[in-house]
Amino acid sequence: MEPDAIDRRILTALQRAGRMTNAELAERINLSPSACHRRVQRLEAQGFIRDYVALLDERKMGRPTTVFVEITLQGQAEELLDAFEKSVKRIPDVLECHLMAGTADYLLKIVAEDTEDFARIHRQHLAKLPGVAQMHSSFALRTVFRTTAIPV
Repeated sequence: MEPDAIDRRILTALQRAGRMTNAELAERINLSPSACHRRVQRLEAQGFIRDYVALLDERKMGRPTTVFVEITLQGQAEELLDAFEKSVKRIPDVLECHLMAGTADYLLKIVAEDTEDFARIHRQHLAKLPGVAQMHSSFALRTVFRTTAIPV
């Protein structure tokens, strides 16, 4: 079932402030608390709301360095892709891994303390990933804009 206008207002509000109470959410979107609660439960059950998380500050957590790593594999065999994906999921410093169309096969987003920490991550983890033919790393100088909110 497609979300209606009220559902979209709920989703927008929760993306901005996921810890608000049901009463606060209901007031914000101008709906009774019981109706709001039923809609949120339905959105959760239907998978529109996947999870609730705390977004941490990278700097305060000692991981201010963001590195994007483009990886090209030696081939495209299903077994190679599966082995790579299983291995990369086990690297705690990798925040995101995307299978790409274009010049690279995968794009990773990694957080590190600094360049020395990234060198450690590279030695201990990235260099041991199966099937890697090429790897190119780019360090973010500054984050201009970031959001986790999906347009609804």
